[in-house]
Amino acid sequence: MAGALPGSGGRRTATIAVIASEAGVSITTVSKVLNGRSDVAPATRARIEACLERHQYQRRYRRQATVSEQIDVVFHEWDSAWTLEIVSGVESVTAGAKIDMVLSQLGGAHRPPQQWLDGVLARRPLGVLFVLSNLTQTQRRQLESRSIPFVVVDTDGAMPPSVPTVGSNNWNGGLIATRHLLELGHRRIAVISGPTDVLCSRARIAGFRSAHDEAGLAVDPGLVRHGNFHVMGGFENGIALLDRPDRPTAIFAGSDMQALGVLRAARQLGIDVPRDLSVVGYDNLSFSGWIGPSLTTVNQPLREMAGTATRMLLDLARGNELTTSRIDLATELIVRESTAPPSPGAC
Repeated sequence: MAGALPGSGGRRTATIAVIASEAGVSITTVSKVLNGRSDVAPATRARIEACLERHQYQRRYRRQATVSEQIDVVFHEWDSAWTLEIVSGVESVTAGAKIDMVLSQLGGAHRPPQQWLDGVLARRPLGVLFVLSNLTQTQRRQLESRSIPFVVVDTDGAMPPSVPTVGSNNWNGGLIATRHLLELGHRRIAVISGPTDVLCSRARIAGFRSAHDEAGLAVDPGLVRHGNFHVMGGFENGIALLDRPDRPTAIFAGSDMQALGVLRAARQLGIDVPRDLSVVGYDNLSFSGWIGPSLTTVNQPLREMAGTATRMLLDLARGNELTTSRIDLATELIVRESTAPPSPGAC
């Protein structure tokens, strides 16, 4: 098996024998690294990976037909309602193709450990979907050298143009959520977004700020807070914002789960929603229309994002070229019962 050398136009190839000779190891050892075997010393593995990267080695092989092929779906962490939407979107594509899913999560980290990656190399799936997670440049090369394609869903940060990515327009989501509150008459609006190191949470705050700029209003820095996209993040930040004498009359929560936490904080403090406080969520998870009051929220098409990414991944696995490497789906505001004009004299 061989990979084309850079600039060779496919005429000359770097074989496993060439890689082995350059790294000073046996062909068997190179094969072990390519197949994700763990019985190779770390220093030796690093030397071989460096040779593979230097030659831009890409393994060529024919997949054997199996009764059940699989893809790996990797989450940075589990979130039951949000994760279920993604899994449902992936399953809507894989079920008809008789492809299985292997689900895993990184415990909140956005980059997998090498041990996890070695397992993927050994399993040799059709491809890998990374959800709010990604790979280092070296890890990307490891998958590429084994011809295992990957696609990122809802990226945690800016991606190189070569990495296929599917997301949604988070800036627009923040913009339309905040516009809605401003149009209702709110002037003291808080935002509780996600972690500062996640691109979508920064983009939603950017949209929040842009809506204020449009209205000629300044943003109070004390009303811009970061949570963790979970209920407790919304509750703790909600208590801090609502238990102050100059509390906001509206809160844009960067996820529906955080909006639940804000609603709990308001109830604990005896603040009525929406009479005394308007709340907007984000994601439009299935429960958002059933809680009381039903939640005004930004619809992020999670299932469509996951389905689109899965189709891209299967196209790559079949050897097809993608027409584009970056797709951002539209977001829209769903107005329900949790928002209303502020009480007289509240603003």
